Amino acid sequence: MGIIEIRDLSLTLNGVQILKNVSLDIWDGHIHALVGTNGAGKSTLASTIMGLEGYREVTGDILFRGENINTLSIDERARKGITFGWQEPARFEGVSIFDFVSAGISSGKQDDKETITKDALIQLGLQPEEYLYRSVDQTLSGGERKKIELASIIAMDPPFIMLDEPDSGIDVGTLEKMNEVIKKLKRNGTTILLITHSLAVLRQADHAFLMCDGQIIEKAAASKIIPYFEKNCIPCSHKNMPNKVGAL
Repeated sequence: MGIIEIRDLSLTLNGVQILKNVSLDIWDGHIHALVGTNGAGKSTLASTIMGLEGYREVTGDILFRGENINTLSIDERARKGITFGWQEPARFEGVSIFDFVSAGISSGKQDDKETITKDALIQLGLQPEEYLYRSVDQTLSGGERKKIELASIIAMDPPFIMLDEPDSGIDVGTLEKMNEVIKKLKRNGTTILLITHSLAVLRQADHAFLMCDGQIIEKAAASKIIPYFEKNCIPCSHKNMPNKVGAL
């Protein structure tokens, strides 16, 4: 059963149709990847699933565990367990890493809040004694903020996570840590959608959706989508088609 089901979803922004009758199922407990060229509509689709401001005037249906969520706000969707990890994580002046990471821990786990927060940081190679009471601000590198955002998602333990360009701005060692965490989340029953144009990230997925010009043009096991990276996409005259091997 699909934890997320998209049916004939279309979205127009500033007079331009960005999503064009998109339909797909995101299966519960699997790692999926959404791949395509820059401008294909990947982040727009994720923003629409999350219900961000400006992305809710859609036609078609978004179902979460069988319930239509088209009219729900971002907060209402988050409370149901839909989570979005941004390509460029936000900074929060004056907010400690401890408060940020622990904010989404459920009320039933508040007694273990400190332990859960520390464990989430450790999983990503961040020593709690060095990070817990620093602020989520400009003193953190982009890679550190990326890890801290993922730590907050681990602590939250949501059923469905979307990660937009999870390898953006991080080094190889951090990517390996992140891949370990993604696999652990899957083992614990979390469903994950990776929005990416990276072959290394795509290899972590079980299934993949190939997107071009606002449409899903292929759905298959990730192993069958990978040649897209290696052979300059499927035969296509669209302007978004990569012009070099490995590009998206």
